[in-house]
Amino acid sequence: MSDSTPYVLVLYYSRFGATASMARQLAKGVESVSGIQARLRTVPPVSPTCEAVDPEIPEEGAVYADLEELRHCSALALGSPTRFGNMAAPLKHFLDTTSNLWMNGALIDKPACAFTSTSSLHGGQEITLLTMLVPLLHHGMVYAGLPYSETALFTTQSGGTPYGATHLAGQRSDRLLDENESELAYAQGRRLARLALALDGMRKEAS
Repeated sequence: MSDSTPYVLVLYYSRFGATASMARQLAKGVESVSGIQARLRTVPPVSPTCEAVDPEIPEEGAVYADLEELRHCSALALGSPTRFGNMAAPLKHFLDTTSNLWMNGALIDKPACAFTSTSSLHGGQEITLLTMLVPLLHHGMVYAGLPYSETALFTTQSGGTPYGATHLAGQRSDRLLDENESELAYAQGRRLARLALALDGMRKEAS
């Protein structure tokens, strides 16, 4: 696809790999839709040591996101492990740098979703998704959860909520995505891609 192809920015932070696995599955769902692509991006960790400097390119995994990629995306999928019912600090730190995009309305009417992983079954999956959507609403984005037409929401015994895809990573964060979790992450990416194309057209007509 060319550089002019619309894309969904799949932006995540993952410490042990569980959220990264979700991001990859969600990206597969995005790219199952013709005419749009997924861009997997991460953010650097936040260090308590002021002198610590992270390399410009990570040693492995997705490259770091920049604000221009966020500005020009057609949709945003935001992923993070749970930290006391909220997103992890590195992802929050990145969002705290987006005030210029907010002032210019760069993300208004673009669809967005959130996804998360926890170590325990009742580790705050749903409240984390709800708190993650707050900055997206401030940006004027259109939040897209998972409808109950996705039957895996009825059968899952681990992750998966109507507020977004989730994953039970286990105490050691080594539990792989199960069938239902994979299906729901894929479905969320596919839905977000379809909405992105539809809302792209609406914004172009309005302008």
